[in-house]
Amino acid sequence: MSNMQIDSVLSQIRAMSSQIKPVQAPAVSAGAAAGQVAAGQATPSSFASLMKQGLSQVNQTQQSADALATAFQRGAPGVELADVMIEMQKASVSFRAVTEVRNRMVSAYQEIMNMQI
Repeated sequence: MSNMQIDSVLSQIRAMSSQIKPVQAPAVSAGAAAGQVAAGQATPSSFASLMKQGLSQVNQTQQSADALATAFQRGAPGVELADVMIEMQKASVSFRAVTEVRNRMVSAYQEIMNMQI
C-alpha cells in the first residue's frame, strides 16, 4: 500500500473520529425513582442508536465492497483490482471490529448477570 493510500485512510479515520461526540449519561432527577430518567433529559444519542448507527455503517461498507467487486467481475471500466481489495479489507476490518464489540458486550452482560446482590 502506498503512502498516499495510507494517508487517505488515516484522514478518513480522523474525519470519522471528529464526528463522534462523547456520550454523557442522562441526568436523573432527585424526585425520580431509582433507575428512572427524568423526562426530557434523555440524550438524543443513546447507546442503542450509536450501536444501530455503527452496524449500519458496517453494512454499508460491506455492500459497497460487494458492489465494487461485482463491478470488477463484470469488467466495468475504471474499477481496479487494488481498489476492490482495499474495499474488501475495509469491510473485513469493520466487521471484525463489530464482532469484537459484540463479544465484549456479551462478556460484560455475563459478568453483570453473575454478580451477587
